[in-house]
Amino acid sequence: MKDMFGRSAIVGTATAGIGEAKGISAIELAVAASRAALAEAGLAVQDVDGLFTTDIRNLYSAMELAESLGVAPRHLNCSNLGGASFVHYLTEAAEALRAGRCDVALIAYGSNQRSDAGGFSTGARPAWYEAPYAARYPAYAYALSASRYLHQYGLDRRHLAGVALSARRWAADCEEAVLRTPTTLSELLAEPVICDPFSRRDMCLVTDGAGAVVMVRSERAADSGQPPVFVLGGGTAIESRSVTTLEDITRTSAQRSGAQAFEAAGLGPDDVDLVQLYDAFTIVPLLALEDLSFLGRGEAGSAVLDGLTAPGGALPANTNGGGLCHCHPGMYGIFLVIEAVLQLRGTAGARQLEGVDVALCHGVGGQFTANATAILGTAATV
Repeated sequence: MKDMFGRSAIVGTATAGIGEAKGISAIELAVAASRAALAEAGLAVQDVDGLFTTDIRNLYSAMELAESLGVAPRHLNCSNLGGASFVHYLTEAAEALRAGRCDVALIAYGSNQRSDAGGFSTGARPAWYEAPYAARYPAYAYALSASRYLHQYGLDRRHLAGVALSARRWAADCEEAVLRTPTTLSELLAEPVICDPFSRRDMCLVTDGAGAVVMVRSERAADSGQPPVFVLGGGTAIESRSVTTLEDITRTSAQRSGAQAFEAAGLGPDDVDLVQLYDAFTIVPLLALEDLSFLGRGEAGSAVLDGLTAPGGALPANTNGGGLCHCHPGMYGIFLVIEAVLQLRGTAGARQLEGVDVALCHGVGGQFTANATAILGTAATV
């Protein structure tokens, strides 16, 4: 999709209800974030004619969100790739804008999974052929991959904890992050193991929250009051229903989605200034760093433990704390995009990086089995 390069731009973003939003429905949260993002972009709700949304708990979330906003979009996409969905939508929205199927694309998501009924619930289920074993879903799938990865490369739980420690260090400078308490590697390793080799802090948060992103064609981006962030390339790849049917449970279809995104953008890993990587479990960013060719096989665990992705590291990752520390309302993908945009605009506050022009966002859905990659850039890149 080389013809998408720089032809659309993100001109508005917003979040709502991060953490716990008692008494507010998922749709109401999505509406709040959508209205705020549109206001930031200098657009009215009635301008929206492209809508991109999904939910793992509500089959009719797209219709309900459109109705609640009072819009009748010309173009709609509510395909569900789990956590990869909202990074996938960047590519889909860019294509819809390029083709003239819409003029203002709204990507939105909301979830009240923490406050609703007092705890986590989801419509996601294990594959039918795994259900009889009643394994802890979805942790078992990622734990299998993590166990194999650690064994295959001679690593241990410290190399998973390095991901959590990096996330906590970034979250300390993000006021919106839910988990900001300082910690140490020793404290993380002292956490009880819940699903071997994972402890509690190897697993994402369970929170409420909503996010929204507004996109327009590039020639219209100057009308926004915010510095536009351009979509340079993207790619999506799926492989199988479950990690247990992957040929190699330490490699994922991110190899293909990343290659597609880099080709479309005409860039490579060395051109990327920061990454926002899905981190529902600590193994996920490690495999992504390798599948996306930032590091060789078996290198990510030690590199992250040594500070590669932490504040001051050579490849900053998940600069708001990610799904491990910022928030994780069922599906985290839209927050990857929002944080990348804040960094590229230069509006990320105390955690702001210097001299960043290219960001990579990578979402993962299912059990490593859906991967979506998008590359974003400032005006200097187009």
